[in-house]
Amino acid sequence: MNKGAVLEGLLFIKGEDGLTLDKIKEIMEIDDTELSRLIDELTDEYSSDKRGINLVVLGNKLKLATKKEHYNYYEKLVLDDDSILSQAALETLAIIAYNQPITRVKVDEIRGINSSHMIRRLLSLDLIKELGRSDEPGRPNLYGVTDAFLDYFGLSSTDELPKLEEIEIEDGEEDLFASKYIEDIDNEG
Repeated sequence: MNKGAVLEGLLFIKGEDGLTLDKIKEIMEIDDTELSRLIDELTDEYSSDKRGINLVVLGNKLKLATKKEHYNYYEKLVLDDDSILSQAALETLAIIAYNQPITRVKVDEIRGINSSHMIRRLLSLDLIKELGRSDEPGRPNLYGVTDAFLDYFGLSSTDELPKLEEIEIEDGEEDLFASKYIEDIDNEG
């Protein structure tokens, strides 16, 4: 039996959720060395330009993903999809990603508008999650990003988010982190 094919099938079945390395070892009854060999084997096989997918490790999960060099084609498909994130959803998501754990009220202060609807939408899309409760009066929920967020943006961890000073705004684009956001960071630090 070809264990590389078994691993490929397992990853296909799990789809965008992927599988943890420990779960793969458990299911396939293999050790770290064997798993590493299988990952290298599949990675080499997928590196061919005849393949449209590759093998990626995101956090502690292994999954199949599309190749970045085909991005323009995928973008055309996604732009036709009604499920893409709106500007308001992206703005809310960025604020949460850069400031987690954060309360809805703090998100509202940074955005300058009520974010309840956007937070509910991002929760339903599994891009953010409740991390617990704040010690502030009323004990509001604290929010942070999920593994699905990392997958959606192709990140291994939030450490890979671009630093705010690295983000370039093109002429005519509105800066999502306008002076209000920068002032909040300056006042906290």
